[in-house]
Amino acid sequence: MGALLSIPLVGVGGSLLTSAITGLTFCCASTAASSLFKSCNCQSSIATRIAFALIFTLDAVLAWISLNGLIVKKIEDWSGGYLRMDCSADRDRCYGVLAVHRITFALSLFHCILGLLLIGVNDTRNKRAAIQNGWWGPKVLLWLSLIGLTFLIPNGFFIIWANYFALILSFVFILLGLVLLIDFAHTWSETCLDKWETTQAPFWKYTLIGSTLGMYVAVLVMTGILYGYFTGSGCGLNITFITLNLFGIIVLTALCVSPAVQEANPRSGLAQSSIVAAYTTYLISSAVMNHDDAHCNPITRGRSIGPAKPMTVALGALFTFLAIAYSTSRAATQSKALVGARKAKANRNAPPSGYGPLATTDPEAASGGTDAITSQPARKDDLKIQALRAAVEAGSLPASALEDSDDEDDDDYGDGGLSSGDNDDEKNGTRYSYAFFHFIFAIAACYVAMLLTDWRIVKVGGPSADPSEDGAPVVWIGRSPTAMWMRVVSSWLCSVLYAWSLIAPVLMPERFGSD
Repeated sequence: MGALLSIPLVGVGGSLLTSAITGLTFCCASTAASSLFKSCNCQSSIATRIAFALIFTLDAVLAWISLNGLIVKKIEDWSGGYLRMDCSADRDRCYGVLAVHRITFALSLFHCILGLLLIGVNDTRNKRAAIQNGWWGPKVLLWLSLIGLTFLIPNGFFIIWANYFALILSFVFILLGLVLLIDFAHTWSETCLDKWETTQAPFWKYTLIGSTLGMYVAVLVMTGILYGYFTGSGCGLNITFITLNLFGIIVLTALCVSPAVQEANPRSGLAQSSIVAAYTTYLISSAVMNHDDAHCNPITRGRSIGPAKPMTVALGALFTFLAIAYSTSRAATQSKALVGARKAKANRNAPPSGYGPLATTDPEAASGGTDAITSQPARKDDLKIQALRAAVEAGSLPASALEDSDDEDDDDYGDGGLSSGDNDDEKNGTRYSYAFFHFIFAIAACYVAMLLTDWRIVKVGGPSADPSEDGAPVVWIGRSPTAMWMRVVSSWLCSVLYAWSLIAPVLMPERFGSD
């Protein structure tokens, strides 16, 4: 879609008309988006994250559609051969892989630009907060324009990008996901237990038991499939990966219910272990399916490993896109799990204007006898604010009077209605780091590219022997042992991190003990 918008850049006729139609379309889209979020009775931070998740999902769908190479071939024809990819060998897959990396690279660049512009924004009273929470029409136009511009970049850049940068950034995203997974495993179990203890409703008990059993059943089924189709004579590496993963699951399961761990953390149990087991099994499955040994990989040989209907594949792909969109939004807001609870708490309690509390030498105020003014006025140091504070301290007015005054002040600093809306929940501090939010989305786009291309690498060979190709270089798509080992190592790291979360309260109860 974005590539279609770039066609007028290389064409001659109809560019002004196309530009006018495009501008009118995005003007209407911007108005519609603003009306939608204003009519939605939800907080601005949530609406913003939903909007970026939708953009992320749409980009993934566009990349998935481009796998067949049809869009790229049409662009090549419409541009008169100017936008051409030299894919002498296996043209269809080469088109698809490079097109996927172009579309996802545009999304990564889009979020990098926004992240750099939003560094240091701590509340919506900052003028730059409008970049995050508003201007949806220009942002969507920028995103689609970047997609179109990527088709003007030579193939050599994206071959290097796909083989190195996208691969490494995908690994970084997996590592961040591991930290969040461990945190989610504990949070899920504790949430179900809290609901069960407070409400005594059997629903939460059966939910916890059912999800745990379901995870373990899925692990056993997937392990059986791996042993049945990806092992055999001469497949020692696959057997080692699968067996080590199964052994690690058994060890973690026994460890989470051991007396020492239960004494240090009574809420530790099979629920967390089942989630970790399912994820590590998924990583190992993905790794062995990417093994470049055709003898040990039926997918490489083209052999079917089970019934696969187009509808099932489509639903599975859609679920993957939505799951990744949710995980990126979740990751960008989990500052506790990624940067530490102490730093997150300090950021939440920091004054929005950057001023700290003033020192006081009044012994009565220091002892707590009378509330003293401990913060410097953010914008207006006038008699009105001083009178309101004095009235609140004397008990003549409720504390909400100061908040109402702040709301009136915010109207003078509203950025297109973003900061002055009733649903603005970030006037006194952002709910998440804007810059880190976009960093997560940028590396997640690289992960989507590797996921859609099955972690394949792109290589350029010698000149083609086909006379019709005029000696064009041969570009072929293959499987990378590096990508396989990255997922294997990620699976092992996940097991180690979860084991440490179980052992740490036992070894250092004063630091990691559950209070």
